[in-house]
Amino acid sequence: MQKVFEEVNSLDKRCYEEFALSEDILMEHAANSIASYIKEKFQKNSSILIVCGSGNNGADGIALARILFNDYDVNLYLHSEPKTEIGKLQLKRAKLIGLNPISEINLSCDVVVDCIFGSGLNKPLKDDTKILIDTLNSIDAFKISCDIPSGINNIGQVHSSAFESDITFTMGALKNSLFTDVAKEYVGEIKVCDLGISRDIYEMDSNTYLLEECDLILPFRNKKNTHKGTFGHLNVIVGTKEGAAKLTAEAGFVFGAGLVTLVNHEAHIVKDFLMQSHFVCDNCSAIAIGMGLGKFNDKEISEILNKDIPKVIDADLFYSNLILDVLNKSNNQVVLTPHPKEFVSLLELCDIDKIDVNELQNNRFKYVKEFCKKYPNVVLLLKGANVLIAQNDKIYINNFGTSVLAKGGSGDVLSGFIASLLAQGYSSLDASISGSLAHSLVARNYSKNSYSFTPYDLIQGVKEL
Repeated sequence: MQKVFEEVNSLDKRCYEEFALSEDILMEHAANSIASYIKEKFQKNSSILIVCGSGNNGADGIALARILFNDYDVNLYLHSEPKTEIGKLQLKRAKLIGLNPISEINLSCDVVVDCIFGSGLNKPLKDDTKILIDTLNSIDAFKISCDIPSGINNIGQVHSSAFESDITFTMGALKNSLFTDVAKEYVGEIKVCDLGISRDIYEMDSNTYLLEECDLILPFRNKKNTHKGTFGHLNVIVGTKEGAAKLTAEAGFVFGAGLVTLVNHEAHIVKDFLMQSHFVCDNCSAIAIGMGLGKFNDKEISEILNKDIPKVIDADLFYSNLILDVLNKSNNQVVLTPHPKEFVSLLELCDIDKIDVNELQNNRFKYVKEFCKKYPNVVLLLKGANVLIAQNDKIYINNFGTSVLAKGGSGDVLSGFIASLLAQGYSSLDASISGSLAHSLVARNYSKNSYSFTPYDLIQGVKEL
């Protein structure tokens, strides 16, 4: 996993003060990182439009233009004149080698590089800037952003328009603002620019991490002297919409649980390898509850929720006060898996805040932190384009998800994956991380058309990881 930071100005300042690395040195390395990528990907004499603002992000772009000049057909457009000293110096250097800014944008080019704003944007776009970004988006070219797509502010919000990148080169380290749900529409692939110092030295401690494929720990069976009980017994509580529980149960079985029982008062037609019971089993090692629950008996559900057994809680229970008992007194392993609307309800139930979904989506990191500060023992998995998994003061970002997962039943399968790992002895955090990664990577590996994905493709696909 990689560290992610709210801001990197303090990291840059440390480079200046502790390592005698000037702003100029860091900027030259950043520009060279982007230039190296362009030189590898595009032939000489390709046409490149670099659009710069007045700050240091613009200065990065001017330095990039100078490095590429003569080998490429470089067009440097200044949306506004440089205001910083380093920006003025970079423009002077560019002009001294014969690179002069153009006065009008050429709409025919191979590459567009956005250097209008960096990650410090903290106000809505002016009308002329919005028009400029919309114009750049309309150009049929490969698009690169420097640091962060212009139009995304310092906490990852988009007020009107933002540059639609194929790839974003972020400076020095990863930033939270790159991983909001709305930002995912604009950032494309994300790469970290080398600033002339190892990331291990440049970066300091962080409580936020970007998950990688190597963080997935699959439940491979390495011991030989085992039986079905060795791998746990998952109990899935069946509600009025029994299909959800059936998906959860089958997903849990396929992902390694030795036994899976559906707990319900009526017999249902289920796969032959799934069992049924009227009550939670004595040897139950994990519970999945909430998915498809619908109307329920408060006393019965309360008794199940208060059992000292690891559990995944989902869906309808995020609208019930019954969940408060679990949160307030539980030290056992509990994983919550709400989607945004359910999390908004949960925040109100927990007396944290009363907001709407739009407010949450604009401030996902903020509200995840507030919830986990109040309930540090609970693992929260907030669903979305980028999944946030959090416990206590740590947040883990899973950005592997794709739109193929936007189907009914996908969340039920996710609950089954996590609950299965809980049943097999994973900690609540490890189960959530590996269950979420497995879920997303199966979707990413799906090779058929994007609209045809089903929950059963998830269950089938996890067999091939």
